[in-house]
Amino acid sequence: MKIVSASFVTSAADQKGYPKSELPEVAFAGRSNVGKSSLINMLVNRRSLARTSKSPGRTQLINFFLVNEKFHLVDLPGYGFAKVPEKVKIRWGQMIENYLQNRDNLRAVVMLVDARHDPTGLDRQMYRWICHYNIPAVIAATKTDKLSKNQLIKQLARIKKELKLQPGHQLVATSAQTGAGRGELLNIIADLIK
Repeated sequence: MKIVSASFVTSAADQKGYPKSELPEVAFAGRSNVGKSSLINMLVNRRSLARTSKSPGRTQLINFFLVNEKFHLVDLPGYGFAKVPEKVKIRWGQMIENYLQNRDNLRAVVMLVDARHDPTGLDRQMYRWICHYNIPAVIAATKTDKLSKNQLIKQLARIKKELKLQPGHQLVATSAQTGAGRGELLNIIADLIK
């Protein structure tokens, strides 16, 4: 898939704020600071379409981006560690769950896991939740540029094992820094939104 255009559409806290559109959507889910916004920027080849930050919890609403005038990439708030009050984290969880359960336009979830670490309990919980609701999924192992080839091979195997990766769900090694995995992930997304 070739990216010819990408633009921010809106941020929303609930269904009332979602775009009134029939276009397919692919959501990006993962723990805080795993690199969702950075991966979206890498995929669309824009430096700052999705806002990034070194501090966890920057994405606090559901952000919609229109790509090629044909589909939306959706940046969900991160789960897990973030420097925000507990009640804000609970609200984010409800916001994410409501979107994933009720959005008819949703075609798939790209779930991000930091390749440098084993999946957390929250990662395993999110993946089980995605599988329970039969949402097509791709696992993107992020920050792979920080690992040697041998380390990466071992970590990818551990991620598959820890998540109990389901048949049909692919694992893609990505790096927002080097662009690794961009073509593979875009091709998967193209297939998922058909």
